[in-house]
Amino acid sequence: MRPYFFFSYARRDHETGRAFVDQFFTDLRDELARIEPAAGPGELAYRDTESLRLGDDWERQLSRMLGASRAMVALYSPEYFASLYCGKEWTAFHDRMRRHEDESGESVPALIPVLWAPPPEGLPPEVKKIQYVQRDMGETYARAGLRDLLRTDPHGPEYTRVVQVVAERVRDVAGRPVGESRELDLATVRGCFPASAPVAGAPATTGLVRLFVAAGRAGQDVPAPPDDGPRGGWYGARPWDWAPYHPPTRPSLVVRAQRAITQAGHSTTLDEIGPDLGARLDRAREDNQVSVLLVDPWAAGAGAYRQTLSHFDGRNHPVTGVLVPTGTDDPPEGPAYTRLWAGVRQVFPRNWLHRTGPEPLFRVRVSRERFEDELLTMVTVAQNKLLDDEATDPAGVRAAFGLGPGGPAMPGLAAAAWPPADRAAAPAGPSHEGDTER
Repeated sequence: MRPYFFFSYARRDHETGRAFVDQFFTDLRDELARIEPAAGPGELAYRDTESLRLGDDWERQLSRMLGASRAMVALYSPEYFASLYCGKEWTAFHDRMRRHEDESGESVPALIPVLWAPPPEGLPPEVKKIQYVQRDMGETYARAGLRDLLRTDPHGPEYTRVVQVVAERVRDVAGRPVGESRELDLATVRGCFPASAPVAGAPATTGLVRLFVAAGRAGQDVPAPPDDGPRGGWYGARPWDWAPYHPPTRPSLVVRAQRAITQAGHSTTLDEIGPDLGARLDRAREDNQVSVLLVDPWAAGAGAYRQTLSHFDGRNHPVTGVLVPTGTDDPPEGPAYTRLWAGVRQVFPRNWLHRTGPEPLFRVRVSRERFEDELLTMVTVAQNKLLDDEATDPAGVRAAFGLGPGGPAMPGLAAAAWPPADRAAAPAGPSHEGDTER
């Protein structure tokens, strides 16, 4: 079997946006089936999570399918270029194209990049040579990537056009396939990314800011103010549709946050706040990444959010910020206003004491005018604390004793003590079901 395309993506992009990655893969495969009806269903695409079965030698199968596929669709993002295995896949397929050109004299652009999120600076020279945006794919895609389109308008014309362009490109190159590589072994491939680790003594953050949102949904039973007064702004089908500031009701708060962070030179991921929040924050800190929680004050004390946020408040997450905005239509000072913010205080009793402190990692009643400034200040402070954290642990002393950021403090170290944190269980197999680096 020679699939029309091999789907190459970062496991962490799938972890933080599973629904978006799944939707794009399905839409792309369906569009390809529409414009190439002669292809059989099993011939259209190869994706590990759909094809690997219990007992499979996953690395051998990935190698075989990467060597046979007619094209490779690669989801470019900061996480993609930080992944060892994505680097192997990209390099192996790029080498196939070069060998084909050397042997046949024909250049086939079968490595098809899709801008999932703005990539980091300093891409390898080989990567920079391949164009990943064209004019008819739209301004939003060129600026913020496909993930942003899926969040803001998942069935809109601009998203649909990107899917069509990519599907047409796959069809065109599949008609003149590059030569197979039957002996490809990913275990022996040296990928052209990720870049080498920084020199010891020069710690740095990844520039990635993880956003987590807790907000109501349209029609959801979120506690309302008395007398049917205004509440919280505009809600949609998903938590990240929440838009407390208007006019206009759109873009959502999450889109505003991502734009501000991206314009400041960083990149972002997004997820809803869930029961595994503590483990995700610990993982981000281990990976030299900071996090920000965007919390709807009307939803903070509702349902599962309350328990998760209360648990967060009781632990020490020194490189995570919390931002709670006051909506344009929230009640003015008075009984309803007092009840609203008293509810937030009950969820965050420990952090509430630091809401006006010198390190602005917990901010409430953030107005529309102050949102971007407060957010970027929060990110900068968290990143500085992360660097300070690294500087107080020379030569990886904590790691040598098996102590992660949630472990107890080592006697004599300058780092402050914090209680043990719940750890995320290591995946039993790769999502590349087995590749923990992907």
